[in-house]
Amino acid sequence: MSGNSKNFLYPQGRYYGEVKPENLVFNANLQEFTQRVGYISALASNGKISVEQAFTQIETLWQQVEKSKKQLGVGDSPFSA
Repeated sequence: MSGNSKNFLYPQGRYYGEVKPENLVFNANLQEFTQRVGYISALASNGKISVEQAFTQIETLWQQVEKSKKQLGVGDSPFSA
């Protein structure tokens, strides 16, 4: 896949938060979540999957995001340097 098509299909937004490895990893995970939710929503809107299937898939993805947040310790001590 060429660089241009990869950027089109999998765009990455800039990260403006505190630059720490765990924050960068979580940000990437969160962006992947939003991308996948968009795809799932489009599939449901076009009748390719049911709303129930979409909800289940999004719920599973959200659980993965929550697990990632907990494992990375993101937000545990928001005011520590």
